[in-house]
Amino acid sequence: MTLVAFDFDGTLADSEMMDRLAARHGVGEEVADITDRAMRGELSYAESLRERAGLVAGLPAEDAADVYSGVRLRDGAGELLGKLSDDGVRVVVLTGGFGPGVEAALDAAGVTVDRVVANSLPEADGELTGDVEGPLIEGTKDDALADVCEAYGVDVADSVAVGDGANDAPMLDEAGCGVGFQPKPGVDEHCDTVVESMAELEALLRERNVL
Repeated sequence: MTLVAFDFDGTLADSEMMDRLAARHGVGEEVADITDRAMRGELSYAESLRERAGLVAGLPAEDAADVYSGVRLRDGAGELLGKLSDDGVRVVVLTGGFGPGVEAALDAAGVTVDRVVANSLPEADGELTGDVEGPLIEGTKDDALADVCEAYGVDVADSVAVGDGANDAPMLDEAGCGVGFQPKPGVDEHCDTVVESMAELEALLRERNVL
C-alpha cells in the first residue's frame, strides 16, 4: 500500500488561507511582509504563523467562515484525489493552514481524503482571538508523515510527499519520494523531482506505479 501526503496552501489550493483572511481584515500587506521575512529565514515558521495570526485578531467569525467557505482546490486536484482514493491509495493532507478551509474545498470538489492534519484559529465572543492552535505549529511535517504512515501501516519509504514551501521540506526529505509542486526558492533541493501541474503529478504517480 502507498500513502500520498499533500500540503494544502500553494499545493492542492493555489491560494493561502491566511492571505485571504488578512485581506478581509485589511492587513494583507502586513501579513505579506511577515511571510517575506520568514521566506528569508528571519523568522521560524512557528514565529511567522503566530505573528500573522495576531494580525487577524478581531476578524468577525462569520467573515472567517465566509473566507473558509470560498477556498477551492486548484484545477485538476479534485480529479487526482478521486483517482487516488478509487485506487486504494491512502491520501492525507498535512497543512499549517486551517481545517475548515481544507474541508470546504474538499466538499466543494466532492472528494474525501483519509486524514487532514491542520491548525486552527480559535474564536471567542464572535471573533478570531489572534491565537493559533494545532499540531503543525511547532510540530514538523516529517513527524506528522511518520505518524500517519504508522497509523495506516505504510512504510515511510513507500510514501510520496507533495509540497511547495519551506515548512514542507522536512516531509519532502522524509518521504520515499519528495515532489515539489511549483516549489518556492530553496525548496527544490529537498525534492526528488519537481512538477508544475496536477497533470504532471498524475503522470509521475502513474510512472511510479502509485496509480
